[in-house]
Amino acid sequence: MPKVLRIINRFNLGGITYNVSYLSKYLPADYETLLIGGPQEEGEESSLFIPHSLGLKPIIIQELKRSINPLNDYFAYKKVVKIIRDFKPDIVHTHASKAGAIGRLAAYHCKVPVIVHTFHGHVFNNYFSNFKSNIFKIIERAFAKKSTAIVAISNIQKQEISTIHKICDPAKIFVIPLGFNLEKFTHNSEQKRKLFREKYNIQDEETAIGIVGRLAPIKNHRLFIDGIEHLLKNTNKKIKAVIIGDGETKEELFSYIKAKKISYTTANDQNATFVFTSWIKQVDEALPGLDLICLTSKNEGTPVSLIEAQAAGCYIVSTNVGGIKDILIPKAGLLSELGDDEGYKKNLLKAVSELGKLNVSSKEISEAITQKFSYKRLCSDMDLLYRDLLKRNKN
Repeated sequence: MPKVLRIINRFNLGGITYNVSYLSKYLPADYETLLIGGPQEEGEESSLFIPHSLGLKPIIIQELKRSINPLNDYFAYKKVVKIIRDFKPDIVHTHASKAGAIGRLAAYHCKVPVIVHTFHGHVFNNYFSNFKSNIFKIIERAFAKKSTAIVAISNIQKQEISTIHKICDPAKIFVIPLGFNLEKFTHNSEQKRKLFREKYNIQDEETAIGIVGRLAPIKNHRLFIDGIEHLLKNTNKKIKAVIIGDGETKEELFSYIKAKKISYTTANDQNATFVFTSWIKQVDEALPGLDLICLTSKNEGTPVSLIEAQAAGCYIVSTNVGGIKDILIPKAGLLSELGDDEGYKKNLLKAVSELGKLNVSSKEISEAITQKFSYKRLCSDMDLLYRDLLKRNKN
C-alpha cells in the first residue's frame, strides 16, 4: 500500500483545501494518505470543516504559517521530519509555497523516494519587488532540483514556471487541473437565489454583481469598486455589488468607497450599493443570487471562485492573469489585460448591458465546467502520475 504524506500551507477557506481533501479521500483504496498543514491566519476562515466532512482528521502544525519566521519555520520543519519518520511515506506531496519549502526540504533529508510539489499559484509576479521575486525564484529552482516531479494546474502556469521564470525543465512538469465536487452548484438554484437575495435585500430589478475571495492587495478589489462606480455613472440599471470574503484590506476598501461617496454596509441595508458579507462557507448558496461574477486579481493560479461561479452558471468579467484563460469556458466571460483598467470597466459595462442577450446559457456554462473540473478526474490523473513516479523510482 503506497503511503502519501500530503502537506498544505494552511487550512484557510479556499480551493486548495478542497483539492487536498478530495485527493486524500478519493484516491484508490490501495493508498494510505496522511494530511497535514498549518492553521488559518487572522482574517481568514478555517477550512477544517471540509476534510472533517469527508471523515479526514488532518494534523495541524501551529508553526506552519504564511510569513517567513526563522523560529516558526524551524519548529515546523522539525515536526514535519518527525511525522515523516513515524509515517514513512513513499510519496511526500506538497501544495503551495511555504508547505513546498519546508515539506520538500524535510522529505529530501529523510530520503523519501518520491517528492512532488503542486504550484497552486506563484509569487513571482506582483507580490514583491523584483529583488525579492528573484530571490524566491532562486529558492524555487533549488527545491525543484530536490523534487521528483512538479505539478502545474494549467498549461499557462506550466509555461510560466518553465519558460518564463525558468524554475525547472518543462519535462519535469505535469499538468493536472484542479478537481471539485461541483454538483451542489447545479442544484436548487431558484430556491438558493430567492433566499440569498432576500437575506441581503437584493430587489428583483437590481443587477447583483459579486466578487469572491480574500481581501488582500493582490486581489485588487479597488478595480472592482472602480468598475461599479463606472456602472453607476453609465447605466440606468440598478446595481448591487456584493463582496464575499474578508481580510487585511477591508478597512481600506471601506475608506475607498466612502471617498467616492458611494454607500456600503456590512449588514442588510437595502439602500447600500456595496454589501460586505464576510466569508460564506457554503458559497453554492450565494452564487445563484448573483447575476455576474468578477475577478480583479493582479496574479492568480487557477482561481476556484471562477470555477465555482461557472458551475453555478454565472457569467464572468475578469483580468487575464495566471491560468484564468485556461478555465474560462468560451463565450462565458470577458477578459481584460492586467493594467488595462479602462478595458476592464468597459467589459463590465458591456456584460451588464447585454446580460439578457448572451449567446450562451447558464446550463451550457455549468455542464462544460463541471465535466472539466471533476474531482474524480483529478484523483485519476494523480493516481496515474504517482504510479509512474513510483515505478521509475524502483527502476
